[in-house]
Amino acid sequence: MFRVVIDIETIGRDFEAYDQKSQAYLLKYAENDEEKEIVRKNLALHALTGEIVTIGMLNPDTGKGVVLFQNKNSSVENFEENGLSYEAGSEKEILEKFWNIVKTYEQIITFNGRGFDIPYLMMRSAINKVRTSRNFMGYRYNPKEHCDLMEQLTFYGATRKFNLDFYAKSFGIKSSKDEGVDGSMIGELYEKKRYLDVARYCARDLQTTKELYEYWDKYLRF
Repeated sequence: MFRVVIDIETIGRDFEAYDQKSQAYLLKYAENDEEKEIVRKNLALHALTGEIVTIGMLNPDTGKGVVLFQNKNSSVENFEENGLSYEAGSEKEILEKFWNIVKTYEQIITFNGRGFDIPYLMMRSAINKVRTSRNFMGYRYNPKEHCDLMEQLTFYGATRKFNLDFYAKSFGIKSSKDEGVDGSMIGELYEKKRYLDVARYCARDLQTTKELYEYWDKYLRF
């Protein structure tokens, strides 16, 4: 099967860029300063208050793929590393490239893709006026088109959800978080203009997801 592992990295919009009415709406249920700070930190989790800065794609059978990332107009030339092509562009440009590439694959593999990555990709595409080429939010209980490992490893919500790092370590797989970077640090790295660090972190997530898929396929698939 012609398949591809997908992962994205996101950052939140500057809270102060919102008008007062929008700020009040976002903070509507925050009852103290601590809860208000949590709202600000979680803007990256939602497509209407965040943006995609990296989209990674890895063919698990060939080890080849592409990491599309925003470079915020800095000078970063395209290059290849460990079988992955790194290509920079605006959010709109990387979304256009993503939908053009992904339409050629029969199956996508994600970790929590139904709950996060794919809806986020679709909403940010709509905001950027980019037409999606595929619908990966179809029938939930058939992984042949979209194999979401979060769904598979929780047996469609029957058991507790754990994060990618915890599943990887539980199955003896090298975690993408072992090098000191995790998703909560993406916004800070972008503020420091460490765009390639984020892109390479996404690449490590792709590899961890690939190995987790192979483990599931060998021992848990039914």
